[in-house]
Amino acid sequence: MFRSAVVRSLRASVPRAVKTPAPFQIRSSPVARPAQFAPRFAYQGVRLYSAPAGLNKDEVEGRIVNLLKNFDKVSDASKINGASHFANDLGLDSLDTVEVVMAIEEEFSIEIPDKEADSIHSVDKAVEYILGQPDGNSLNMNVMRGLGVDWGI
Repeated sequence: MFRSAVVRSLRASVPRAVKTPAPFQIRSSPVARPAQFAPRFAYQGVRLYSAPAGLNKDEVEGRIVNLLKNFDKVSDASKINGASHFANDLGLDSLDTVEVVMAIEEEFSIEIPDKEADSIHSVDKAVEYILGQPDGNSLNMNVMRGLGVDWGI
């Protein structure tokens, strides 16, 4: 008697709308039709052919300036700006300049060949080199200069 009362109580508390879904069954037919295997809902996949936005000059310059501010060999961080020369303005020697170029490589995840690394002696030159790389910006600076575009670098 107690058992039947508990069963009746539990049946009354469970909503009637809850049903277990029937398993998906494919009817057998002599010819398989694609409609049988199609899902109940249709969706359309979308492809996005876009590249990430390239770096702009201010962003590159800001990252290099922050890198130099955290460099322990720089004596006066107030002299660091977009036109700072590593040796003349910041007092870095040639070995320090090599360390700065290596830090720039790590910061931007690029590899600068030795020939180009020897020509980077200022923040301007580093920004120009990074923006000139295919991964540095979506537009090649040399092509844009040939078209008469001046970015002020």
